[in-house]
Amino acid sequence: MSRSNNRHDVPQDALARLVEALRVLPGVGPKSAQRMAYYLLQHDRNGAAVLAESLGDAVQKIGHCQRCNTFSEHALCSTCSDSRRDPALLCVVETPADQVMVEQTLSFKGQYFVLMGRISPLDGMGPKEIHFDRLLDRIEKSEFGGPVREVVLATNFTSEGEATAHYIGEILKLKGIKATRIARGIPVGGELEYVDAGTLARALLDRRSMT
Repeated sequence: MSRSNNRHDVPQDALARLVEALRVLPGVGPKSAQRMAYYLLQHDRNGAAVLAESLGDAVQKIGHCQRCNTFSEHALCSTCSDSRRDPALLCVVETPADQVMVEQTLSFKGQYFVLMGRISPLDGMGPKEIHFDRLLDRIEKSEFGGPVREVVLATNFTSEGEATAHYIGEILKLKGIKATRIARGIPVGGELEYVDAGTLARALLDRRSMT
């Protein structure tokens, strides 16, 4: 009898573990995770197998670039290995996803440093957790292509992102290193009627001369 119960419990335990594993994804709650699990098992077991293999492969092979700290399978990522990039111009972002967004603008030809987070004392995130020492090494060491002439702070415009940019900017100022902050304002194609007051206020404060 006990053997029968054990055999019956195995698939249920496996299903529960799958549902729980899917819940680690951002924005996925118990119901969403359950729907995903049922869909994969009922409609796409081959897809589930590919997903499992890809996740295992990624976890085993993907680490961090030794220079910019982004995700990479190699010691240096493709951006840091590109001799056409300007090593004296450094853009600091919070996440690899933010780096991808900057790249998609096709307007930045320098290199990057990815913090993998932002300063947030409530979440236990301080300068150490955002790899600030590594950032300073990247800025100061000549082995990376010479001294950095400008650091572009492209952290998000959240309270934590602003605090992170301010902290880094103040340290760089003390070291005599130029730090700039990406501008905020009206989006391209945006109409003032539909822009929130905070964004419009910042656009006015960050206005620049047209001459």
